[in-house]
Amino acid sequence: MTKLVILDRDGVINEDSDHYIRSADEWIPIPGSIEAIAKLSQVGYKIAIATNQSGLARGYFGITELDAMHDKLTTLVREQGGDISGIYYCPHGPDDDCQCRKPKTGLIDQIFTDVDAVRGDTWVIGDSLRDLQAGQDSGCKVALVLTGKGLKTQAKLIEHPEELSGTRDVPVYNNLFSFVEAMLSEGF
Repeated sequence: MTKLVILDRDGVINEDSDHYIRSADEWIPIPGSIEAIAKLSQVGYKIAIATNQSGLARGYFGITELDAMHDKLTTLVREQGGDISGIYYCPHGPDDDCQCRKPKTGLIDQIFTDVDAVRGDTWVIGDSLRDLQAGQDSGCKVALVLTGKGLKTQAKLIEHPEELSGTRDVPVYNNLFSFVEAMLSEGF
């Protein structure tokens, strides 16, 4: 069976912006994130990205710009000796009521259609509540990173634990690199 880790993009792999990442030049990896993805890939994990990209629906950037961002990501990972199995994105806005916009599970469901992996053995790593909700509702294990919106998400979960069932069990890491280091050293 395939070992799989699903990552959010903005705030987990690359720096996030309240004004949206609109070009490959604005797409800046968080220190250690590219190396972390490569390391997971090198030890046999498939890596999939599940990302909401409402900037498309809002007209902030087009598919050409989004493809350039993803080309930059995959190239950087390949240069470190890793591979990304797929990048899945929701192009819709928050009012479009689609099934692929997290916290709904459509993106993750699509990943499991394409990758033969066990949901209960798969990690979903995110910096926002909607990432964690989508992962949990998909039957996956979830972890929060404190990069991007992670600190705000952690504060919200402490103040309102009802937002995510099993909140006390959600592991928290400083960044993607620290998650991967812990995962590989502790074997979880």
